Amino acid sequence: MLKKMRFSPFPGTIQGPLSLLCLSAFALAAVHAQSPAVTLTPAVVVAGSPELIRVVAANAAAIDGEWLDRKLEFFRGQDDHGWFALAGVDVEAPVGPSELKITIHDTKGGMHSLSRTIHIHPSHYPTSSLTVAPQFVEPGPEALKQIDADQRLVEKAFTSSAPRPLWKGNFRVPVDSPQSERFGTRRIFNGKLASNHKGLDFRAAPGTPVRASNSGVVVLAHPLYYAGNCVVIDHGLGLYTLSMHLSHISVREGQHVVRGQKLGLSGATGRVTGPHLHWAVRWQGAYLDPAKLLRLDLSAAH
Repeated sequence: MLKKMRFSPFPGTIQGPLSLLCLSAFALAAVHAQSPAVTLTPAVVVAGSPELIRVVAANAAAIDGEWLDRKLEFFRGQDDHGWFALAGVDVEAPVGPSELKITIHDTKGGMHSLSRTIHIHPSHYPTSSLTVAPQFVEPGPEALKQIDADQRLVEKAFTSSAPRPLWKGNFRVPVDSPQSERFGTRRIFNGKLASNHKGLDFRAAPGTPVRASNSGVVVLAHPLYYAGNCVVIDHGLGLYTLSMHLSHISVREGQHVVRGQKLGLSGATGRVTGPHLHWAVRWQGAYLDPAKLLRLDLSAAH
């Protein structure tokens, strides 16, 4: 009896409770390991920010969701490192709490729903005053007809995005030129017209090659009243990039392009104060900060 007591690590009166505690801890760890994990990058969400949403869920066969009245479509990451959706918050979205809803479809045909409250913080943008030709502030009847036709043409280009991600890896800058005006600036034209700058401007000299920031399909290659010569690329799942004010377009609609492929040459067509490239990012109707997209590490996603 003394030998048994000598080699027993705990007195008999507490061995049972400790064993139960250990078993409970292991069971709790197993539950946490199987619970779906949701992360957003960047973690602090601001108006105008693109967001990479990652979900890790055991035995998931498909994942979808909804955020800010927009559908989320997830795809498997590289080396099965979870499921990803590239989404974002429009520059004019209201700040405050928002609900992220996710539905996980498992391999046995079941569904599991979860939700997260995502707080959207304000992003403070500056104001700038610009002077442009009068017809770009108060267009005449003929110009208004062209603007209306342009709007229908652009909206048609945005109606059928590819059902899978066409991009791969990180996005690159479209032109080898310094940035001249940031995204989100409140712009006042000729002291009358105000709007948010929904793109990123590069001080590109006329004739500078403009390249695809990632792979995709050209859905618009056409001159527009305000945007000038414009190229729009569909990167899949509602994500587009737009290159405006080109002096020359080198691609055609329906053409597949790869990251770094030349789309055209920079110029000063449309409503401009001088030669530059206006580059915009749009996801399901929301305009996002291109500079933030360029900083996102997407290597694990696709």
